[in-house]
Amino acid sequence: MINRQLINPESIVVIGGSNNVHKPGGAIVRNLLGGGYSGTLRVVNPKEDEVQGIKTFHDAAELPPTELAILVVAAKYCPDYVELLAREKQTRAFIIISAGFGEETEAGAMLEQRILDTCRNYQAALIGPNCIGMLNRQHHSVFTQPIPKLSSQGADFISGSGATAVFILESAVIKGLQFNSVWSVGNGKQIGIEDVLQYMDETFDAEHDARVKLLYIENISNPDKLLFHASSLIRKGCRIAAIKAGSSESGSRAASSHTGAIASSDAAVEALFRKAGIVRCFSREELTTVGCIFTLPPIQGKRFAIITHAGGPGVMLTDALSKGGIQVPKFEGSVANELKSQLFPGSSVANPIDFLATGTPEQLATVIDYCEHRFDVDAMAVIYGTPGLTQLYEAYDVLDRKIRECHKPIFPVLPCLHTAGPEVAEFLAKGHVNFSDEVTLATALSQVLRTPAPAPPEIELFGVDVPKIRDVISQAMQATPNVEQGCYLDPDTVRQLFQCAGIPMVSEMVSTSKKELTSFARQVGFPVVAKVVGPVHKSDVGGVTLNIRTAEHLALEFDRMMQIEGATGVMVQKMLRGTELFIGAKYEQRFGHVVLCGLGGIFVEVLKDVSSGLAPLSYGEAYSMIHSLRGYKIIKGTRGQQGINEQKYAEIIVRLSTLLRFATEIKELDINPLLADGDQIVAVDARILIRK
Repeated sequence: MINRQLINPESIVVIGGSNNVHKPGGAIVRNLLGGGYSGTLRVVNPKEDEVQGIKTFHDAAELPPTELAILVVAAKYCPDYVELLAREKQTRAFIIISAGFGEETEAGAMLEQRILDTCRNYQAALIGPNCIGMLNRQHHSVFTQPIPKLSSQGADFISGSGATAVFILESAVIKGLQFNSVWSVGNGKQIGIEDVLQYMDETFDAEHDARVKLLYIENISNPDKLLFHASSLIRKGCRIAAIKAGSSESGSRAASSHTGAIASSDAAVEALFRKAGIVRCFSREELTTVGCIFTLPPIQGKRFAIITHAGGPGVMLTDALSKGGIQVPKFEGSVANELKSQLFPGSSVANPIDFLATGTPEQLATVIDYCEHRFDVDAMAVIYGTPGLTQLYEAYDVLDRKIRECHKPIFPVLPCLHTAGPEVAEFLAKGHVNFSDEVTLATALSQVLRTPAPAPPEIELFGVDVPKIRDVISQAMQATPNVEQGCYLDPDTVRQLFQCAGIPMVSEMVSTSKKELTSFARQVGFPVVAKVVGPVHKSDVGGVTLNIRTAEHLALEFDRMMQIEGATGVMVQKMLRGTELFIGAKYEQRFGHVVLCGLGGIFVEVLKDVSSGLAPLSYGEAYSMIHSLRGYKIIKGTRGQQGINEQKYAEIIVRLSTLLRFATEIKELDINPLLADGDQIVAVDARILIRK
């Protein structure tokens, strides 16, 4: 629980505060005093009479009632302090800096549980233990540096790691990013990242609250809660970016299918962030750069103007933007010639607009005006540093004025932090941000523009027979021995489920009768495909034969396949050709079904070019997944080749995700290949693993 005593306490006591500012207890007192805390500040220290000008209490029992307690003492003493303060001093908020709890030993976990039980009994808020604290515009209850510039228009930053929070703040401060609050939740025994988001969502004030949220997450303990409150905040006008660390661990996973081999905790995180509308970042620099982008007006399109007096950075930014799908259109014609006439000879206005190292602040203003009013672009990047010959105050004054005047967002790239440090610092002090590296800016901006809006919460049910799906699954569970260990559904049950969901399948027959299969092959027309039924990996045991053109050939293959170990029958399908697609799904504990899509064949087996989404999916999510594939140009159609029916592909993805939403017994699913030929897309081969 998060309460007023934690956010805006009228009194604070530091248990273990000291005069040594090089230790956490002393540093917290220093930061509280330096931050201008306006309430009553108290310190408990049995060995000191005065700490940093504050008369101390030698024993916590001597304290008057105090709203917030910050504990910086050994872990073994913390439970007793919490009990005393909550019971006798009406303390209703605690920040425990101390380590040595559940993150280290079983004994420490027991101490932590005692603290949590006390906080629950007295309805007290608990941050930590094992954290650097928290800071906001009311109190700076952290022991670390730097203390960023605080503003209601700054970012709210929530971190699961104290040390990493410090590194991220360091990265942010030099960019000029301001903060509204910083939360280091530590072990998150009571208040975790999801709980802070819930509080921010439920108390959100559109007029006064920060709209930028940055997250550093090491463990997603409640994916549903994170999804609900993050997407709710974004719908209210907030923008959220996050790092999820530790997502490369795949854990123990089945590899009996492509999905089992590809799906990972990282795919689940990617799917969750996509559904919520969270911009995913992979480094401190990227997170703080995205945070800076969020402080600027949103870009309304993907056409960029680059203004520079140094050719190289302009070219590198052009390359990086283009790689991320952002256009840098060429400027030519009468308007471009008109601008060029106002610049020094040798200047280029083709875009990037290079007005030379000798270009003046007045020329910078002119170029920005042309990009704002005359050229068809949606945003500008201004790369303006110095070779060390002149000061840049006048140029940065121009940039400051134009950022405030222009409706199109301007991204300042001021790379000379060493030779123009005072000028950059003055520019940032006016409330601006700085992107000192143009390629990092382009990478972050591309990620922002690729992130879709939060998915609608409604489930797409049209054409999906949910009661029939439940009937089929229930019958399969009852008829399957050892279902607790997991087993694959037979082809007929798979076909029934796909029919319930409206997913088209190729015509096929499974039988142990050579005569029946030959008759079926003549009915659908040769050529056909024969596949052994029983073994999971058909190709590995020689259980697949393509392009069978005669009844005699089919008879030979039938006889051979029935001799394969584990064979229970043979499947015959009409032979189809087309672009191979892939859809898979895997049930992830706490997350639900992660749905994967991509091109089939080598793209999924070798390149692992797949996108992930969290079931149930909307059509918008399905399109976003398809468009984010590296091989999307093949889906769209390239070099004279016909593209596939993208709408039909998205529809199958959505229908499959709805099927999964109502069949949690399905733990793993493969459709590979899904063949696309013109407007037609049909499932050719599918495997479904169920488990109780």
